[in-house]
Amino acid sequence: MKLKLSAPDFVRRSLSSRLSVLLALLFGILMLAALDYVFTQTRKGARQEAEGRAEQVLDNTVLRVNGILEDVEIAADNLEWLILRDITDPDKMREYSNEIVRNNAILNSCSVSFEPYFYPEKGRYYSIFSYRGPDDTVLWKQEGDDSYQYFYLDWYLMPRLLQKPCWTEPYNDLEETDDKVMDTGMIVSYCKPIFTADSVFVGSFSLDVSLQWLSETISAVRPYPNAYCILVGRGGTYLVHPDPEKLFFQTIFTEGLDHPDPEAYELGRAMRERKQGMMEMKLGGEKNYVFYKSLPNIDWSVAIICPDSDIFGPLDMLHRTVVIIVLMGLLLMMLLAAWLIHRQLLPLRTLAVQAESIAAGNLEKVLPAMDRDDEIGVLSQSFRDMQSSLVRQIDELTKATAARERLDRELQIARGIQMAMVPHTFPEREDIDLYALMTPAREVGGDLYDFFIEDEKLYFCIGDVSGKGIPASLMMAVAKSMFRILAKQGLPPADIARQINDIAAEDNAQMIFVTMFFGTLDLSTGVLSYCNAGHNAPVVLRHKKGKAYFLPCKPNMAIGIMAGFEFEGETLEDFRGDTLFVYTDGLNEAENAAHEQFGNERMLEILGENQRKGARDIIEIMNQAVAAHVDGAEASDDLTMLCVRMAK
Repeated sequence: MKLKLSAPDFVRRSLSSRLSVLLALLFGILMLAALDYVFTQTRKGARQEAEGRAEQVLDNTVLRVNGILEDVEIAADNLEWLILRDITDPDKMREYSNEIVRNNAILNSCSVSFEPYFYPEKGRYYSIFSYRGPDDTVLWKQEGDDSYQYFYLDWYLMPRLLQKPCWTEPYNDLEETDDKVMDTGMIVSYCKPIFTADSVFVGSFSLDVSLQWLSETISAVRPYPNAYCILVGRGGTYLVHPDPEKLFFQTIFTEGLDHPDPEAYELGRAMRERKQGMMEMKLGGEKNYVFYKSLPNIDWSVAIICPDSDIFGPLDMLHRTVVIIVLMGLLLMMLLAAWLIHRQLLPLRTLAVQAESIAAGNLEKVLPAMDRDDEIGVLSQSFRDMQSSLVRQIDELTKATAARERLDRELQIARGIQMAMVPHTFPEREDIDLYALMTPAREVGGDLYDFFIEDEKLYFCIGDVSGKGIPASLMMAVAKSMFRILAKQGLPPADIARQINDIAAEDNAQMIFVTMFFGTLDLSTGVLSYCNAGHNAPVVLRHKKGKAYFLPCKPNMAIGIMAGFEFEGETLEDFRGDTLFVYTDGLNEAENAAHEQFGNERMLEILGENQRKGARDIIEIMNQAVAAHVDGAEASDDLTMLCVRMAK
């Protein structure tokens, strides 16, 4: 019996047909890619790419230069603040002038100058000039005498007349030493007037930037190998140019005086008018593309000149690249054909070896992926599915076991951290007896207590966070920390409750709240001040009455529900000889297996029977009574107790 195959099946299952179709498709894709690459990289594409690159470089150059100028202006604002702050101390002016030069590498020098006789003890002239010396040291001198009346110079007069900061035009910086005058190069200054609080002009200061440094910064930017940048001032004067002879003494219009050039004139006029754009023009007999843009905060313009040869020269390289791509494509097809033939025969041999290894229990062996529809492909996929399923189940089981063990370890660590947060050392004093005990229902809980003695006052608190587990423990840690911080400030309990509540209620999207009882016991007077924030009323054992009863408490809101709540505090005038028992609802609401609660009556009865005993004895007796009532049932809530007893 002969097997009949349709055309698609034959193509899919025949090795020769499959290779023929694959090679034809691959060759077609390579040729199309090569042709597409050639056609898209035409002169139009090269020009668009050049425009984008040049505009990006131009924008970055403008941002860089403007960033330098803004850094100078920011430094000037900082210096102005310091000058105005210490305007009455002339010696501070030298200190600030030196520091501003030392801390700003872009600054060449700084002058801080004042009106004649502003400082009577300094005479008519007082101008501090700080400048960068050899080895980047900062030197200074006091300028001004009858031969150098600085208050008539541009950098001093311009901000005074304009009554605002300004940049000067570039000028030659001459440095006078003991025996000669040195030319340190062209600089530009940012000047600011100095006005007192009542708007009286008292002087000017200037920060100087070397145009040489600025020129190096701008000239370093080149979108193409032979491209270069120029910077012109407000009148068209060259401030940055690759030809040093044109700097500062020629303008962008100079060459047009002898040989009129409408394109150069149009470019100069556009840059002087602070416009932005691109022009094609000839410079030195060669076609160039000029991209220009003005600086935002100063009347300067930057231009990038890109030669035509730099932009379109790569097109020749493009043609050679296409030829190489085609040749490499043909070579790749031959190598790929050889690999495909070998690949068609390899799966059976590889599958047999891998299947034998998997049968021996080595599930880490990776079966080869086969994208084919015949029996080998189906068999390979079945083995892969079986292997993946086994590996996945074993991996999930391993991860689940490891995650559970890691969680148990982390919860044990968290329990240790939480228990370490509450104090376990109790004061040993004659006038007070205090003891506390906390038992979380889970690994971590939401109950808390804290106490400390400072300035003969006992500050203490107890609290119960809504819910249990890690969220409750986090709220517990925050509440305890805030209590200690605020109590250390000597605040009364009501103020402590108010401030903790405002902090806890802020952004409390989970609506986790905590009931708390705050107390302050003056050990010298016996006055007990307290505030109950939604907590169970404590039990007080008064030696005069001889019985246990709940301490009267005003109905304040729990902590964390609503910010701005005004908590009310209360006072027990004479606590000497009395005992206060504070607890969480894990005591009176403790349930046994039959869901019967421990109850307030039983708690009051036990406290009344043991009111003459010490604080530790009372808590241990109560803890034993709760354990006997629960009788091994799972704890439904955290249990915390605090007992404080004051001597008569």
